[in-house]
Amino acid sequence: MKPVNIGLLGLGTVGGGTVKVLKRNADEITRRAGREIHISVVAARDLNRTRICDTAGIRLTTDPYEVVTDPEVDIVVELIGGLDPAKDLVMRALDAGKHVITANKMLIALHGNEIFAKASEKGLMVAFEAAVAGGIPIIKALREGLSGNKVEWLAGIINGTCNFILTEMREKGRDFVDVLKEAQALGYAESDPTFDVEGIDAAHKLTILASIAFGIPLQFDKVWTEGISGVTALDVAYAEALGYRIKLLGIARRVEKGIELRVHPTLIPERRLIANVNGVMNAVLVKGDAVGPTLYYGAGAGAEPTASSVVADIVDVVRTLTSDPENRVPHLAFQPDAISDIPILPIEDIETAYYLRLSAEDKPGVLADVTRILANHNISIEAVIQKEPPNGESHLPVIMLTQKVQERKLNNAIREIEALSAINGPVKRIRLETLG
Repeated sequence: MKPVNIGLLGLGTVGGGTVKVLKRNADEITRRAGREIHISVVAARDLNRTRICDTAGIRLTTDPYEVVTDPEVDIVVELIGGLDPAKDLVMRALDAGKHVITANKMLIALHGNEIFAKASEKGLMVAFEAAVAGGIPIIKALREGLSGNKVEWLAGIINGTCNFILTEMREKGRDFVDVLKEAQALGYAESDPTFDVEGIDAAHKLTILASIAFGIPLQFDKVWTEGISGVTALDVAYAEALGYRIKLLGIARRVEKGIELRVHPTLIPERRLIANVNGVMNAVLVKGDAVGPTLYYGAGAGAEPTASSVVADIVDVVRTLTSDPENRVPHLAFQPDAISDIPILPIEDIETAYYLRLSAEDKPGVLADVTRILANHNISIEAVIQKEPPNGESHLPVIMLTQKVQERKLNNAIREIEALSAINGPVKRIRLETLG
């Protein structure tokens, strides 16, 4: 049987790792796939750049369109990232009758519905395991391993940059800005870190996970997204004192009225396994009705961890090249005609517990006024920490944990609290999930 020819778009970190893994493990991969897999052509922007991989025997080009139109290429692997020209290249590859593998979470989150429709029309596969959580096979677990379950909720640490920053803040008491500079120096964060630290990258990934978990269309525009730039070293320390860790979580939950889709800093009880995922590592916790909670942990980025997922997708596609397209695993786990447009709840309708930090004037009756406002809105207090004011200051920090409440009610209460003359500045709020 003739080898399957791969056309690779992009020879950066993940592209180089993919070439390394395919070459190094060629014999093992052939045994698993049932056919030899050969990288026939690679498109790279700079052909003279030093690479982490050996490109001997591979035709190199600077024109990615040469790859997607090459009649000898069976599978196109898109590792360029971004939307332009990635989307056009993927659509052209599908029009040319080629299966596609991508690690591009933005592309799938924003244009996956259109891409999968085109692939289904052509009887082709689009695989994207590497788009979420690097080397962790979470897509396959949700789409296949947990297919006997009704997924109730999932929560994931799915951005290594934010997890590194929050870990350093907790372990060393450092400020956000200071740790961000180190993350950039180490290559964990880009020179413009907005996509990472403001939660956009995690929201792309959550969009994909939720679609597969609940059988809904990809809906990135409906994900509530809040980053970690407002988390202070004080918040991290107070959370620790109360027995919690702060993590940037992507949360998708099925509730009676619809589905919650949200990315934000979250207090998690320190006893939870996921609360102890540190540094740049990723983890996704999934609760199924039959299996209960399951945790998937590993490297969320890096050349070979991500290449591990890319190559696994290549093997999956090769195994099904001769199968009936109607009998393949659906792109989003559910049959295309069974995708449900379940409502996505606005953030004001979600119910969770909260960490509140406020700066109150150091005089009698202020705390009583605050608790009265909360009680008027049927908001119960779980715990309170009241600190002595710093030297020379007239206001003291007050930290409260609430029980579960609808966010709309909390917003109304916070507006009233902030209107008190004895409260200095805005009330800081971080959502809290027990993940029980």
